[in-house]
Amino acid sequence: MNTESIYQLEAIQQRYGERLVLDIPSLQIERGELLALVGPSGAGKSTLLRILNFLETPTQGQLRFAGHTLGSRVPLELQRRVTTVFQRPALLSGSVLDNVAYGLRLRRHPQVRERAREALAAVGLGHLARAAAHTLSGGEAQRVALARALVITPDVLLLDEPTANLDPANVAAIERTVAEAHRRGTTIMLVTHNIFQARRLAQRVALMLDGRIIELAPTETFFETPHDPRTTAFIKGDMLY
Repeated sequence: MNTESIYQLEAIQQRYGERLVLDIPSLQIERGELLALVGPSGAGKSTLLRILNFLETPTQGQLRFAGHTLGSRVPLELQRRVTTVFQRPALLSGSVLDNVAYGLRLRRHPQVRERAREALAAVGLGHLARAAAHTLSGGEAQRVALARALVITPDVLLLDEPTANLDPANVAAIERTVAEAHRRGTTIMLVTHNIFQARRLAQRVALMLDGRIIELAPTETFFETPHDPRTTAFIKGDMLY
C-alpha cells in the first residue's frame, strides 16, 4: 500500500438543519488502499461517501483530494478521477454495452467498444453485451454498473453496499472484480453491512456510529483486538440500535 494520502479530511462536519450527521476530526485515505466502512443504518456512512464523491460540500472543515484543497466547486478533471457504484444502480436505456461505454464516449476515448467489451468480460457478462439493460437481473445490473465504473480507470472507486440482497454467485463475481481493481492500484472505499465481506477484502476497516468513526484499524487488528468495546459488540452482533 502506498502511504501517500489521496484524501485528507480535517474537522469535517455535515449538518442537515440543526442535526449533526457527520463529525470527523481527522481522516486520511491512503492511495491504493481498500478501506471498508461498516456501521448501522443511519450512522453517516453514505453521507461521508457523498462528500468523498463531491456530491455534497461539508458544512465545516477542510477536504483535500490528490493534493488539492476543495471548496464548493470541484474542477471537472478532479471529479472524473472518482466514481461511485450505488446500491441500486441506475442503468441507461439501450444495450448493456452502451451502458458500459457511456463514460468512455464522454471522454472521447479512441477505443470505446473494445474497452467496453473487455470490461464486460472482466465481470463475466461478455455474453450479454447486446442485451437490453432493462432486462437484467439485480445482480447482473450491479455487475454492469461496476464495469461501467471501472472501464474509465478511476483513481478512486466508492462502493455503497454493492452486494446488498444479491445471491452468492453475484456477490462472488463482484468481490473478485473489486479485489482485482484493488490489486491494479485503484483506491477503494467500500461501505458495507457485511462484516465478513469487509474482512475478506479490506486492508483497513472503520466503524462509524452516530456520524463518528469510533474505530479505524488494520483489518486483523479491527477484528481480533479492537480498541473500543463498542467495536467488539458490533463484531459479535450484540449491539442494539
